Parts: sequence; structure tokens; C-alpha cells
Amino acid sequence: MTAPLISADRICVRFGGAEVLHDVSLAVRPAEIVTILGPNGSGKSTLIRALLGMVPLAHGAVARAPGLRLGYVPQKLAVDRTMPMTVRRFLSLPVRVSDAAAAEVLARVGVEGVANRQMAALSGGQFQRVLLARALLSSPQLLILDEPTQGLDQPGEAAFYQLIETVRQDTGAAVLMVSHDLHVVMAASDRVICLNGHVCCEGTPRVVSNAPEYRALFGLGTKGALALYQHDHDHDHHNGHDHDHGHDHAHFHPHRHEHTHAG
Repeated sequence: MTAPLISADRICVRFGGAEVLHDVSLAVRPAEIVTILGPNGSGKSTLIRALLGMVPLAHGAVARAPGLRLGYVPQKLAVDRTMPMTVRRFLSLPVRVSDAAAAEVLARVGVEGVANRQMAALSGGQFQRVLLARALLSSPQLLILDEPTQGLDQPGEAAFYQLIETVRQDTGAAVLMVSHDLHVVMAASDRVICLNGHVCCEGTPRVVSNAPEYRALFGLGTKGALALYQHDHDHDHHNGHDHDHGHDHAHFHPHRHEHTHAG
């Protein structure tokens, strides 16, 4: 088995006297897509911050492969709408990139026409793609995304998942993604980790959706079934080639259109 790009060994994080994460262990290996699911307050963002070295550990250890190149897409990035900031300028913060590199990465994420637009004027989906573009500039071996589709509608969410899958295929980067939607997971996920302060269960989407721990946490009103975003409505841009990675379980989406994200 290949060595992990990043791993956590029984890490604990405390804020004040409260333990937010307890004995959490995980590993992400090259070219793997791992999705972390959990309810609000389950410690998902804290886990990401711990892996990135942004919060201290009370116990345990995080290990990274030597020289690991990381790309990070934060959950939210506040942009001052009164301050002019073009997409092109944003991509050169903090390290200047060439016009050619900026154009190439914007094209890769499907927003090639926005370089001269103001960041504050982008739609939610465009904004997330620009954040991803900036993360890709470092040619990361591991992409870490913290709830990247929050605030997007269902078509936007599915399109972003499709983009992540394409990036993984094109670059070989591993992906560690926190999902805000407890019942919809990208079909290409190799593993799903259910978190609620500790790791409740872990496995392929199919295995996790049948786990009693998952149903106890997230099963109310959905019969415990995990829907998978499959993008089977627009395969025409794949030049006739169905992408086959991880799709042995991808036909399993019993009610994916029920998720309307009200409110």
C-alpha cells in the first residue's frame, strides 16, 4: 500500500475545556478522494485546520509526506466589496503568477473569461472555481476543500463535483473534502468518513450508507440512504468516454433529487 500523503494518528483537539475532536485517525493516499461527512459542530473544519497545522493538538500527531505540496480551498473567503480586486490580481496573491499560468488554470476550472472581472462580482459557482484555480497553481499533490459547495444550488454542486473528479483524473492529485450535505456524496469518493467529534464509521459510500452509525447520525427522514451525485445527465462533454473511476457503486442514488436544500 502506498504511503499516505497526510495522516492523523489519534489526534485530540480541545478548545477551552471542551474536547472538539477525540482520537481521530485517518490517512489520505495519492490520487484518492476522501469525503468527510458530519453534522454541524461535529469538528469537520477543526479537523481540516488541525491537518493544516492551524490549531494545536492536545494529543496525537499529524504526519505529512516530505515536501508535500498542498492546495487549500477554504470554506468561506470574505471579499471586501468596496475594495477593487480582479480575479487576475487575486491569483497572484501572495505569489505572482504569469498571465499564461493564470489563463491556463482558469480554463482548467471552466471560467476562462473572468480574469478581468471583480472578485466581488462573481457568482457563487464562479467564486468557488476561482478559489480552486488558485489552489491548483501550486500543482498540489493533495487538495483540501472545506465545504466547497456550500451555498451552491444542486446543479452547481453537481458541476463542482464533476470538476473535482476531472482535476483528479488530469493531475493525479488526491482530494480531501468536507461535505456540508449529509446525504449527497460525490460518486467518485473512494472513502467516506463520518465524523461526530470522533470517527463514527468509514468506508466506501455504499458501506457507510448501510452502517448503523451513519443511520443513527444522519438517517432521519432519508431511510439512511446515501445519495451519490452521478452527473449522468451531461456526459456529452466527455467525448463519449464514460469515466469509470469508482463507479462500481455509482448507480446507487435512490432519491438524489429529494435534496432541495430549503432555507
